[in-house]
Amino acid sequence: MDNNPGGPTRADVDALAMALPEVTRGGSPEHPAYAVRGRTFLLWRGPRKDAVDPDTGERLPDVIAVVVPGPDDKEAILQTGAPWFTTPHFDGYAYVLIRERDLHLLDEVELAEVVTDAWASRAPKRLVTDTLG
Repeated sequence: MDNNPGGPTRADVDALAMALPEVTRGGSPEHPAYAVRGRTFLLWRGPRKDAVDPDTGERLPDVIAVVVPGPDDKEAILQTGAPWFTTPHFDGYAYVLIRERDLHLLDEVELAEVVTDAWASRAPKRLVTDTLG
């Protein structure tokens, strides 16, 4: 992780995701997507009509979608409040959202846990067991 007093950054997310076994990075440099054995677990979204700034109405350009293990995990994360959120587009899907600009609101341990849990929820069980014990 960067020793950034401002908190985690995009580079930290990339380093955490790419350090996990069998992860590939796809998408574009601006909107990367991380997958394990072809199953995406974290991705930067482009501006979409379902995620807009409540003050300006502008589409958010920096939303990161992160897979969570299930609906209870999603609810637990969302109940912690900002910086986590969702949109109606993700109703029924095990994803939480965070803006890149808000990554600094997480501590490095929380970010590592969320990224690792996202990976583990999409990786084959044997790979997860071999990696995390």
